[in-house]
Amino acid sequence: MNVKLDEKDQAILRLIQENSKLTANQIAKKINIPITTVFAKIKRMEETGIIKQYRAILNPEKLNLATTAFILATVSYENKTDGTHITQREIVKEIVKLAEVQEAHIITGDWDLLIKVRAENVDAIGKFVVDKLRRINGLQKTLTCMIFETVKETTCLSWVVKKESFETFQTDVE
Repeated sequence: MNVKLDEKDQAILRLIQENSKLTANQIAKKINIPITTVFAKIKRMEETGIIKQYRAILNPEKLNLATTAFILATVSYENKTDGTHITQREIVKEIVKLAEVQEAHIITGDWDLLIKVRAENVDAIGKFVVDKLRRINGLQKTLTCMIFETVKETTCLSWVVKKESFETFQTDVE
């Protein structure tokens, strides 16, 4: 279902993506619209599923999880124990249960899965791959790509929310 977003909707989305702790009153002042309009628009975007949820974004370095890796994995499609067929979805359901896994994606190409993990250091990533990930029934092989530096990482869908629209409404109010 496609929902049309007007400039005010887009401005609200940009603001709450940047800081979901803003009050409706603060949002109303920033984009110069009535607070009742802000409440109604946010409620509509929640009900239509545009806004899925609100969450805190944690700093992994502060939690001793500064090491990130992306792991590519291939699936054998055959259960090691009884030879029955096993799917990517069944395998990824097991992978996402592991605490180190932050993201898991079924992908196309030479590899079947892309997994993002965080841990305290390279050794912990290695132990995760050898002792946990590779033990999952149906995984055939893995390729681990360690992250040296993250240049951009965001949960914002800013391409959906046009910056020009936001700047039209933004005022000096803090």
